[in-house]
Amino acid sequence: MQKKQFEAFDVIGVITSCFPEKFGVPRQSGLAPAARAKLELHPPYNRVEMVQGLEEFSHIWIQFVFHQSVAEGWKTTVRPPRLGGRKRRGVLATRSPHRPNHLGLSVVRLQGISTAAGTVVLQLGGVDLLDGTPVIDIKPYVPYCDCPAGASDGWLQEDFPVVQIDFLPDPAAFCQDYESKTKRHLTALIQQVLQLDPRPASQRGRRSVFGMILWDVNIRWFVDGNVYTVTACELAEVPINK
Repeated sequence: MQKKQFEAFDVIGVITSCFPEKFGVPRQSGLAPAARAKLELHPPYNRVEMVQGLEEFSHIWIQFVFHQSVAEGWKTTVRPPRLGGRKRRGVLATRSPHRPNHLGLSVVRLQGISTAAGTVVLQLGGVDLLDGTPVIDIKPYVPYCDCPAGASDGWLQEDFPVVQIDFLPDPAAFCQDYESKTKRHLTALIQQVLQLDPRPASQRGRRSVFGMILWDVNIRWFVDGNVYTVTACELAEVPINK
């Protein structure tokens, strides 16, 4: 059969997310409930009637482009982090961004829809979406058919390790003040992201200091075995999508 090509899909909106960089983004949606984002629809798709009835669903599917992986091309096999980065699986047997068409699919909580001033903005929770992510489609999540009984999880059978997360006094005080000013649940987000161990597989097992940016906060933490200690939090200059 002759290979067929289709015209590029239209980008219908863009994500503004608490994750301004790839490091720290959960590898699946729903794993960090405190992770927040908004999706603003672009013209001509920012029509109120296009989302009529969507607010009746608790969750939605977001189909998007792994835009920061396009330049890296695609691969036939990858090393999934859930396998410790040591074993390979076919790229189509994973959710790696290094796919032939770099398309991603996430189910996220729909926390609200605002339509003020001629805009349509969806408020999202439990996201695994990088700031600036282009969105190409939205669909309601329908439990009776999207969560089939008896579905297996294939090779994804390794549980996440349980780790202890501590905050030194200064970063704890920073988070409390930041949350009071911004109403963002920074402490919970840090805890949930660190519980997933965002470090590359090659760096696990090391006693070292690591860092990431969540929202506009630069976070540093120290790892010693299964104890993660947040040592510093400070405001950072990051190009968050506006």
